[in-house]
Amino acid sequence: VQLQASGGGLVQAGDSLKLSCAASGAIDQYLEIAWFRQAPGKEREGVACISRDDGRARYADSVKGRFIISVDKSKTTVSLEMNNLKPDDTAVYYCAMDRGCFLEADYYYDNWGQGTLVTVSS
Repeated sequence: VQLQASGGGLVQAGDSLKLSCAASGAIDQYLEIAWFRQAPGKEREGVACISRDDGRARYADSVKGRFIISVDKSKTTVSLEMNNLKPDDTAVYYCAMDRGCFLEADYYYDNWGQGTLVTVSS
């Protein structure tokens, strides 16, 4: 399984940014793709996840109402649309893939992308 994350960058508070995660390889058994993030000096936290099968999504409370996760028609690319960004959203964002959605437990995930840096200036 290969996961390629992209779309990070430097933005100002209040701006929007869209991340993408392209999955390839032996992915049939892994129906859930999630986004995690890790800010400097902090533990990695789950942001959102989505089922490639039925599109059901879950969000962390910290991003609910601002971030939107979606999957494309091929069910191999997941996007994370981030709106009204705040300095606290600054982190390296990772996508991960597994059989379930485990936003509270990143250790369940065996498949990870390389991470993309999002920096939000105030």
